[in-house]
Amino acid sequence: MKKWKIASLFLMLAMSAVAHANGAVQGTVSMLIQRASDGLIYVIVNGTRSGAPGCATAHYWVIANENSEAGKRQFAMLMTAYASGGTVLLNGTGTCTRWLDAEDINEVRLIS
Repeated sequence: MKKWKIASLFLMLAMSAVAHANGAVQGTVSMLIQRASDGLIYVIVNGTRSGAPGCATAHYWVIANENSEAGKRQFAMLMTAYASGGTVLLNGTGTCTRWLDAEDINEVRLIS
């Protein structure tokens, strides 16, 4: 019985990880857009995406909260990368809360 419980717990954890896959992409910023109508900031990165959650059907990424300090810093880093032609690595949250078909950005790394 104990083995059954352990196996069930392991299976639930594994399924949870699959359901909440976090995306990642590395490349150069090809487009950075900020809309006045709703404040949405989204970015397109030249690179191959991996591990996207099911909701992220679009090829762009969004800053989850453009009004937060973290969101403002992410935008600044993305502008820097775009202006310099540098490479970025984006890691997502595994969710699409800001826009229905785009993964929210968790982490922006300037890597060159």
